[in-house]
Amino acid sequence: MAADCGIVVAKYCLKLFNFLFFIAGAILLSVGFWLAIDKNSFVRLLTKISQDTTLHQFSQPTVIEQASWILIAAGGFVFVLSCLGYCGAYQESPFMLGTYSILVVAILALEITAAGLAINYKTEADTNTREFLKSTISKYYATADKADAVTLMWNYLMAQFKCCGVENYRDFSLSEKWQLSNKVVPNACCVLEGDIQLFKPKDPACPDRPSESNSYYNKGCYQALYSWVKTNLDLVIAVCLSLASIQVLGIIFACCLCHKLGG
Repeated sequence: MAADCGIVVAKYCLKLFNFLFFIAGAILLSVGFWLAIDKNSFVRLLTKISQDTTLHQFSQPTVIEQASWILIAAGGFVFVLSCLGYCGAYQESPFMLGTYSILVVAILALEITAAGLAINYKTEADTNTREFLKSTISKYYATADKADAVTLMWNYLMAQFKCCGVENYRDFSLSEKWQLSNKVVPNACCVLEGDIQLFKPKDPACPDRPSESNSYYNKGCYQALYSWVKTNLDLVIAVCLSLASIQVLGIIFACCLCHKLGG
């Protein structure tokens, strides 16, 4: 009786858990396809609902296109995975539940492996991460009128963490797209005034003549992020453990239900 009660609890927890992710995945997919098919209607809606110039930065065609593919990929994965979990529990299908369990185990194993490799090969991981981040600047960072998702990401990161580039401002000399601006540093590397998301330098001369007083041009974002993680290590660990716990519970519930149905 107790065992049957536990299976019922596992079934309904699995259904609830995956139903929430199913809805989230469906929303991501819908928005992604909407952006991919009809960018103009999104821009018009964005203009109607808000006059906030910060939001309008996301109306760049390149940003919308990149965002649409990211949403479709992420939404599709979440949608399929949660569909397997929910339908498997609802229809009591050992095949669906087994497939769901294998996929979640694979994801968890990849996360643990990546964390283990990063810890054991810290120097190599540090070097490779820096090189990867520099490559995103050299390949994608552009001027404001041609900004894409990567450019916006870097601008928000630099404005928020008061830093410039991966190591320093020299990283931007690697970007041909940025060199068209004929500026030394992006606005986001400067000491900003007002809403930092508008990237308005306090000193108008900063982008052309950065200094220690009007910018953060010698402060790299990699070290700034590393310092933030160290300062907020408890929060980072709590988030990682919470995500891992959800995945483990999903695996346990699916395996218990699958075993009961198979038995």
